[in-house]
Amino acid sequence: MYGALALGADHAGYPLKEALKQYLDKHEIPYYDFGCNSLDSVDYPDLAADVARAVRKGEYTQGILCCGSGVGMAIAANRFQDVRAVVCHDPFIASMSRRHNNANVICFGARVIAPEYAEELLSIFLNTPFDGGRHQSRVDKMDHLLEEKQVQC
Repeated sequence: MYGALALGADHAGYPLKEALKQYLDKHEIPYYDFGCNSLDSVDYPDLAADVARAVRKGEYTQGILCCGSGVGMAIAANRFQDVRAVVCHDPFIASMSRRHNNANVICFGARVIAPEYAEELLSIFLNTPFDGGRHQSRVDKMDHLLEEKQVQC
């Protein structure tokens, strides 16, 4: 269902990222950690960009980003074409973001979600397939919206 994952976090998300790495190790899910590697302050857009670029290029099938709320990481990651990042806070979002939107980056807020719950949501996200069909044309439309924006800029 999934290949190697790209991970990233800012200083606020660092503890949650480390907990998720233990979960991935336990389940033998391959990943690469783009950082950060401490509680020292860093700029979340830099880490989101590293993960988003790697997912966009196909080097990793999906990404995991952690910051204080998950929102900043999602906004930054969604600036990249073919990246569909979602802030996840419940099982319905974890499932539907995959089934209908083919989300490929999940973002968690370390200040609003417990590590054990994030692990549960990550499992749902990683194990839920994209439904395709009518949803594929909608995902394609989203990608074209980004292309239009880039042309106009």
